[in-house]
Amino acid sequence: MEITVVEDVAGAAAERIAERVRAGGHIALSGGSTPRAAHERVAEADLDWGRTTLWFGDDRAVPPDHEHSNFAMAKASLLDRLKGEPPDVHRIQGELGHEEAAAAYERELRQAFGEGPPRIDLLMLGIGPDAHCASLFPGDAALSERERWVTGVDTPGLPPLVSRVTVTLPVLNAAGAVLFLVSGDDKAEAVARAFGDAPGPDAPASLVRPDPGRLTVLLDPPAAARLGESR
Repeated sequence: MEITVVEDVAGAAAERIAERVRAGGHIALSGGSTPRAAHERVAEADLDWGRTTLWFGDDRAVPPDHEHSNFAMAKASLLDRLKGEPPDVHRIQGELGHEEAAAAYERELRQAFGEGPPRIDLLMLGIGPDAHCASLFPGDAALSERERWVTGVDTPGLPPLVSRVTVTLPVLNAAGAVLFLVSGDDKAEAVARAFGDAPGPDAPASLVRPDPGRLTVLLDPPAAARLGESR
């Protein structure tokens, strides 16, 4: 695990995304304000996205133009800003409802990757103040899922209390590279629990340990403020 403290998390993330786009391959996007800023930054770069396939680690079970949709955020902050050949985009069809959308998204992943766990080249994640990641919340049954690649979450642990669709730990831990983007002092306690203590289901982000992939945690100084207390 590489923990890097930077003043500009979005800028550092944009550089990592750009590197992956230049190489081509599969990228999984995340919701949240810091990923949004990273999208806006990388959209300004002169890149050929034609060899890139975009996925989503999770989304709400809402239509694609809904204010709570991670796809809608990515469309506004990244996809609509790109020039040239666009990437191949696989969105979660949240309007189908969380269970049907989860089943449909898993079928798409299996069609793209076959029967083995999908190896997404770069998978971006945030972390919530409760140390959740994607839509894997503390104590939720989805944390123990090992067969399904995508599952529905009826009741999330934090607002907005809208049902969700999320990839599961087998997908997160099969990624070639996982990149956490974390900003703000409101995340400091969650960061200490997820990346400073022993892993456990009370801090779902602590269970993301890709093998043999690479785990990188980009933090700004406020988010990293409590990390030394438990390392």
